[in-house]
Amino acid sequence: MSSNNRDTSVASEPEPVDETASTFHYSLSRAVHARKSEYVKPHRIRIKVGSWNVAGRLGTDKDLASWFVEGKGVERRLDAKLAGMDLSDKPDTVETNTGEGSTARTSATLGTDSSTIESRSMQEGEEPSVRLLGGDKIGLYVLGLQEIVDLNIVSQTFYSDPNAIAKWQDALEAALPKGYTLVASEQLVGLLLLIYASPEVAETISNESTVSVGTGIYGLLGYWGNKGAISSRILLGETTRLAFTNCHLASGHDQASLDRRCWDYNRIKAQTKFTPINTGGILEDEGERLGDEDFAFWFGDLNFRVDGLPGDDIRRILMLHSRGEYDINKKQTGEPFSDDGVIVLRNNDDDGSESSITPRTISREASLDEDSNDEGVELPDPDDFVPDAHDDPASLQATLDSLLPHDQLKRMMKERKAFHEGWREGPITFLPTYKYDVGSVGLFDSSEKQRAPSWCDRILYRTRTDVNKYEKKCQDEIEAKKKDEEMVKLGIDKANDDESVLFDYDPATDSSNDNLPYDDTTYEYDEYDEAENTLEHVVTKEGFIDKINLDIYTSHQRIMSSDHKPLVSMFTLEYDAVVPELKAKVYAEVAKELDRVENEGRPGVTIIVEGKDSANKHNVTNGSEGIDFGDVGFLRKETRSLTIANTGGVSAKFCFVGKTSISDEETKYPSWLEFKFVRSLPHDDDVEAQDPLGDEITLEPGETVNAVIEANVHDLAHVRALNDETAQLEDVIILRVTDGRDHFIPIRATWIPSCFGRSLEELIRIPRGGGIRALVKERKRGGSIPYSLEVHKSSPSELFKLTEAVESLAERVVADENMLEEAKVPRDKPGWPFDKSSWQTINSEDHEELRAAIIEALEEDKPILEIVTADIPTLKRFEIVSEVLLLFLCGMPDGIITTPLWAKIEQALPNIGDGKVTTMAEERKATILDILSAAPYYNISFVFLTSMITRVANELVPLTKEEFDALNMRKPGSLGKRSLSFRRSNTGTGGTAAVDEAAIQRRIAWEKRAAEIFGTAICRAPMPGNAKERKVVEEKMRGVVEVFLRRAEA
Repeated sequence: MSSNNRDTSVASEPEPVDETASTFHYSLSRAVHARKSEYVKPHRIRIKVGSWNVAGRLGTDKDLASWFVEGKGVERRLDAKLAGMDLSDKPDTVETNTGEGSTARTSATLGTDSSTIESRSMQEGEEPSVRLLGGDKIGLYVLGLQEIVDLNIVSQTFYSDPNAIAKWQDALEAALPKGYTLVASEQLVGLLLLIYASPEVAETISNESTVSVGTGIYGLLGYWGNKGAISSRILLGETTRLAFTNCHLASGHDQASLDRRCWDYNRIKAQTKFTPINTGGILEDEGERLGDEDFAFWFGDLNFRVDGLPGDDIRRILMLHSRGEYDINKKQTGEPFSDDGVIVLRNNDDDGSESSITPRTISREASLDEDSNDEGVELPDPDDFVPDAHDDPASLQATLDSLLPHDQLKRMMKERKAFHEGWREGPITFLPTYKYDVGSVGLFDSSEKQRAPSWCDRILYRTRTDVNKYEKKCQDEIEAKKKDEEMVKLGIDKANDDESVLFDYDPATDSSNDNLPYDDTTYEYDEYDEAENTLEHVVTKEGFIDKINLDIYTSHQRIMSSDHKPLVSMFTLEYDAVVPELKAKVYAEVAKELDRVENEGRPGVTIIVEGKDSANKHNVTNGSEGIDFGDVGFLRKETRSLTIANTGGVSAKFCFVGKTSISDEETKYPSWLEFKFVRSLPHDDDVEAQDPLGDEITLEPGETVNAVIEANVHDLAHVRALNDETAQLEDVIILRVTDGRDHFIPIRATWIPSCFGRSLEELIRIPRGGGIRALVKERKRGGSIPYSLEVHKSSPSELFKLTEAVESLAERVVADENMLEEAKVPRDKPGWPFDKSSWQTINSEDHEELRAAIIEALEEDKPILEIVTADIPTLKRFEIVSEVLLLFLCGMPDGIITTPLWAKIEQALPNIGDGKVTTMAEERKATILDILSAAPYYNISFVFLTSMITRVANELVPLTKEEFDALNMRKPGSLGKRSLSFRRSNTGTGGTAAVDEAAIQRRIAWEKRAAEIFGTAICRAPMPGNAKERKVVEEKMRGVVEVFLRRAEA
C-alpha cells in the first residue's frame, strides 16, 4: 500500500491565518505536510469488537477467553454465511480444524431433552469445525459488556461496583497475549467498556477520551446509569479518529419502550462530547462529538425486537433450523451440531497473499488451477455452483430474511428515528441473540413469558464518508422541497400528471425490497466474475485515505452461560500513521530552511548604545548588553539615548512594546520608564529636548533614528517596594520590528534609598546628621529600617524641616506682597499653597529640578532653604516646598493617624465630619489628643503639623480678634451662608468694632480645603468601594484636622 495516499481531490476547509503573526507557522505546517511521505508509513490492523449481555450471572467471566480472544463457540450450521463457506479455500476470516490427530471430540446435541450431552468421535465425511481469528493477530480488542451487575438489585442499579470492573479486566488480561496494553476502561453501573491494543498499535494511540451518559431512571441527580452508554475516542497514528460506543438501551416490547429506545439513542448522541484533540502541542478549540470521528462503532444491547409476528411461530421455525429439521429434503444425521471447534481468521501477511480477506461464495468443485494453460480446459457449468442461500426457501438465510423486515431497528432507521445518520450493519446471517435458556444452544425462551427471539445485541459502524453522504442527502432533500414549493407557487406542480408512471416510481415505498438481505445491498451475479472484494476507501478528517472492511459478523452460539449470545465483528483497517521520530527530523529540516529563506527578506535593524550609557562602560555596544542608568532616586529623572539604524535590505517598521500581562493579556510598559523617538541630528547633544516623532517609526535602508529612554521613579508604592528591597530597577524593553525579530534590551539602575515612602517608626530611628544616606552607608545595606534600632527623635526631622520651611516661606510671601506689587498672594483660592489646582509655578522649567533638590536635601539631612535660595521667587519656593511636604506625608505607609488609631477616633467621634467646628471643637480636640497620647511619636507629629497649618492660615487669611470672636460665636448652620464684601459696624456702649464678613468666609473656605487635603494625607482608614460611603470617610478625615485649625486669637 502506498504511503502517499492523501486524497488530492478533496480540499479541506482553509485554516484562518493571521498573516502578520502566523504566516511562518502556517507555512511551516504546510511545508512539513508536503513531505508527509517521509514520515507517514502505512499500517494495517484488525479490530475485533465484541458485545455481550452477561445478565448479571456468575461465571460468565470464565467464558470470556474462549469466545472473545480464542474465537471459540461459533456454530457453523447456525450461521448461514459460515455454512456456505468452502473452508478448503481457507479464507482470511476463518481457520479450520479437521480433527486430524485427535481421538475424540465432544458435541452438545439438542434432542427432546435439551440438557442431553453426548460424546462421539468425528465421523468420516463430517465437516470440519471453525473458529474466529484471535490471539496476537488482533491489533485492537474492543469489548462491550452489559449487566455485569444484577440490575434487579436496587443498590447495584444506581452505583458502580469497583470489584466488577476488576474481575473482567483480570479475566481479559489473563487471556490476551503478553504485551497488550489497556487503552480505555470505564464502567457505568452495569455497562463496561474495555479497549486493549497490541504493543505495536498501543504506541501509536493518543488523545484517548472516554465519556459516560446515563439514560436510565430519572432522579435528583439526573438520569441514572442503569441504562445508557460509554463512548471512547482515540487518535490512531496522529491521523485516524476512532470512536467506540457501548450501550444498553431501554428494554420492553411495547411501543412506549420502542420510543424510549429512540430517545435514549438521541440523548447519548447529544450528550457525548470528548475532550479536544491535542496534536503537536496544539489544542483544538472545541471538543469533538459523535460524528466528528473517521470511523465509529456502536454496539451493545440495543434491545430492538422483532414485532408484527407471533413469537411462537418464530421460536418454532428457528427451533427446526437449530435441529436441522427444517429442510425435509436434506438427509437427517440426527446430529444438529458440529464439534466444538474453532473459527480462526488467517492473516494475509502469513502467506504474502494480497487477496481480499472477505469470504466469498465458493464452488463445490475444486478451484481451477490458475497456473495451468487455459487451452483445452472446459469452464464449469453454472449449475455446479452453490446456489444463493437467499434464494433457497429451505435455507436458514431465507428464514432470517423473512424475519428481518419486522426488526424494529431496521424500521427506526428507515423512519429516521434512530441510527439513521449513516449507520450500517453487516449482513445478519446468524440466529437472534436473545432470549435463550441458560445452558442451551438454539433453545429460545421456554419460561412463562416466552419472549419472541430478537436481535437485541447489535454491532453497527459507519465512516466519515457515510456521515457526509447522509448530510448531503438531507441537504438535497431540503433543496428539492424548496423547488417543489416554488413549483406549487407557480402552478406547475401538476403539469406532468399525464406522463409515464415510470417516472413516478419511488424505490423507498416499494415493499418488494423488504426481503432483501439486511444490509440492503443487491449484487448482479456473474458466474465467471472472479473479481475480488476490495476495502472501502474513506477520506479522514486529516485528508488521508484509509481503508476498512468488515470481515465477519456473527454470534457465538455455543457460549451458554447467559440468556444472550455474544456477538463479534471483525474489521480490517488500513491507515497511515505518523512516525514521530521521522516527523521530528522533517520538521527540523523544514524549519531551518524556512528560517533561512525568510531571514533573507526580513527587515533588520542594529541598536547602538554609547559606552557611557550602556552596561559596558568602555565600549559602544549593540544594545544587547543593556542600558545602565546608574543611581536613580525618587523623582530624579535620568535619560539615555539609543541610535537605531536600518542595516537590512528592506524598509523596517518598529516600535517599543511592553511585556504581556498574563491576567489581562494587555501589553504594559514598566511604570518607571518612558520612551520616545527623535530625529538624529549631527552634533546635537540635546536629543531629549526634541519633539517626539511618534510611537512607530519606519526607516529606509541606511537611515537612522534616536530613541530617548527616561527613568523616573514617581509612584509612591513603587518607592516603598524599592526601599524594602522587594523590587528592583531591572526590566527589559522590547523593540518589535514588524516581520522581523524582536530586540530585547535589558535596562537596569541602582536605587538610592529614600526617606520618602517610609513609616514614622522608621524615620524616628534615622540618626541626626547625614539622614537616610548616612544610615545606609553606615549599615552598608539598604532595605527597611529595623525597629530594633535606637530612637533618635520624637518626630521625623524631615517633617520638622518641611514644616519649618513652610512657615518661614508663608511669612516671606506675605512680606513680599507688601513690598512688591507683582508678588500677589492668591487668597481667593482656598487651600493655597497646598491645593495642587491652585499652583501657579508648577509648569516652570526648573520646577522638577528644584523639587528633586529639596528631596535630596531631606535625604542628606540638609536645610531646605539653603537649597532653594532667595534668588528664586518666594511664591515658587513656597509652592514647591508645600508639594514636597504633601508627598512626604502621603508616602508614609502608616500615616500619622494609623489605622488602629483611626478606628478608635471613629468609634469615639462617629459624627466628627458633621461640620460642627465651633460648638464642639474643644471637646473633640481633647478626645482626639487623648486617643493619640497612646502613640506619643504620632501624637507629637500630629500636633506639630496642625500647628504649622494654623500658622500658615493666620499668615495667608488672617482675622482680627473681633472677627475670630464673631466666627466662634456663630451657630454651625449659619457658617458659610453670608459672603458680604463690606465691613459691618456694630455699635455699643463700649465703642465701635469692625467685622470683615468676606475675610471670615475666606478663612472658613481655606480651613475646610486645607483640612480635606491634609486629612487624606495623614489618616489611614479602610476606604469602602462605594463612592458615597467613601465620601463620608473623607469628611470624617477632614473633621479630625479641621477642629485643630481654629484659634481664638489673631
